[in-house]
Amino acid sequence: MGNFLCMPRAGLGLIIYFVLCVCGSVAQAQAQAQAQAPLSSQSECPSWSASRAAQEVSALHARLSGWNRAYREQGRSSVSDAVYDQARQRLVLWQQCFSTLTPLVDEIGLASAGEVAHPVAQGGLIKLADEAAVRAWFTPRQNAQVVADIWVQPKVDGVAVSLVYREGVLVRAISRGDGMTGQDWTARVLELPGVPNRLITGPWLNQELVLQGELYRREAKHVQQRDGSAGGRSLVAGWLAREQLSAELAARIGLFVWDWPTGPDAMAERMAGLTALGFDTAKWTQRAATFSEVKALREQWYRSALPFATDGVVLKQGQRPNSGQWRATPPSWAAAWKYPAREALAEVRDVEFTIGRTGRITPVLKLVPVEMDGRRITRVSVGSLARWQGLDIRPGDQVRLALAGLVIPRLEGVVWRASMRPSIEAPDASRYHALSCWQPLPSCEQQFMARLEWLGGEHALALAGVGPGTWQALYDAELLSELLDAFVLSEAELRRAYGIGPVRGKALVQQFLEARQRPFNDWLEALGVPPGWEAALSGSPRGNAWVTLASRSVAQWQALPGIGPVRAVALHDFFNHP
Repeated sequence: MGNFLCMPRAGLGLIIYFVLCVCGSVAQAQAQAQAQAPLSSQSECPSWSASRAAQEVSALHARLSGWNRAYREQGRSSVSDAVYDQARQRLVLWQQCFSTLTPLVDEIGLASAGEVAHPVAQGGLIKLADEAAVRAWFTPRQNAQVVADIWVQPKVDGVAVSLVYREGVLVRAISRGDGMTGQDWTARVLELPGVPNRLITGPWLNQELVLQGELYRREAKHVQQRDGSAGGRSLVAGWLAREQLSAELAARIGLFVWDWPTGPDAMAERMAGLTALGFDTAKWTQRAATFSEVKALREQWYRSALPFATDGVVLKQGQRPNSGQWRATPPSWAAAWKYPAREALAEVRDVEFTIGRTGRITPVLKLVPVEMDGRRITRVSVGSLARWQGLDIRPGDQVRLALAGLVIPRLEGVVWRASMRPSIEAPDASRYHALSCWQPLPSCEQQFMARLEWLGGEHALALAGVGPGTWQALYDAELLSELLDAFVLSEAELRRAYGIGPVRGKALVQQFLEARQRPFNDWLEALGVPPGWEAALSGSPRGNAWVTLASRSVAQWQALPGIGPVRAVALHDFFNHP
């Protein structure tokens, strides 16, 4: 993989190619990926041949390279950070599964001109996948001498920077880069009013101060649960990449100092010192003696209005090694517990098609299960046949999901396509419409059953205890050859269906008997009449209602208030169809 896993995710030219690089090396990327989930478990390895694996790995590598190129050269983020991270982890997994493949080298390349060394290495963070992983990290530290020395910070969603002050004056700002070296950001950072150019208080002004922090987009009342990241990291990256940064945009960039590597040994003293220097770090750094306190802080920051976007919390030991021992790899004394992803990458297992009462064909993707906000997602609707045809989604493709209203999974689009794509035969749309499948003819079962479900449902006859399972049992027993056959079945006939005994049989006979006495209007709704028909019966005797409705021409229907040409044809066809 070479440098690929640390491909640039932001910037134009060289100025911020480092912004979203979180790994710095293949070893670090693998360590982080393994910390987030057991990616290399054999059960998650695709059952591909060597040639198929080579094709798929190459395709994903090319897609990641394309995203990186678009970001660096055009300042355009093709996917969210969450989807990018998941795709990168997927590549790590596949390369672990098929270790005999020749490693791919980044064809874009990272220029090294102008790089400067960090005075203290910036390491990434181990990402704890769930509560069990957090407890496993927290418990041994809770039981050790550092029992009350665990601290929690919001994981501010921005771009990382190292700041160097000499005698209180900002003399160097260095980008994250690969953690050991980065780009010289000094000139640009000096333009930001949110970053003090000179420190005027504190007893450390005669020393060289090295601070590590995050440049973020200032928010008024950002609620992470409601707003997500809102693209804040990408926007800051894009602003910093501009040849000229306006005063307005510069003022929208804030600084959160999350560490003072060369500061006092004790966290409490470091917080007091940063406060004296004018930074608000102590406000956002809370001691947590138990896992419950960690969880409570995480929930509080997730649901409260904050001045920045966050993507989780960071757990830290108050005591840590001397800064001279830090490396550009995830340390053991700090870890991240991220918030539930609002977007997820999912692999398509199969495509099935459901046909509804009106003949609408809805493609549904069956997915390799993914977790989103604590929910296991295995299926997602494409919406319409036309959309599926436009997206051309097939098994093996990778799709992007989001939670609509934080509840319903929604298909956002195709992220990349499998190199080998099986053909999918969709139902013939011309065979299905509002007047098709009134009998269970070949290829009509789905629409026929949908008609029955509507007929017995709350929008129509509201048959108590008669749901999809009841209709399916009657159909499987070959008791339904017409839509209304169930309404004239005897108790003995009903008992031929699976799961229907004497008591249930009597109850169903009574339900169907009462349904036959329902008013004419209820039965029209049960049969799925298009809306707007009632006006045609104004002043007409109800005894001749069907004759009256069936005798109307398209022009007569359209003459009624609120009936347009499409509805007029639908009503005419409904009452005149054989």
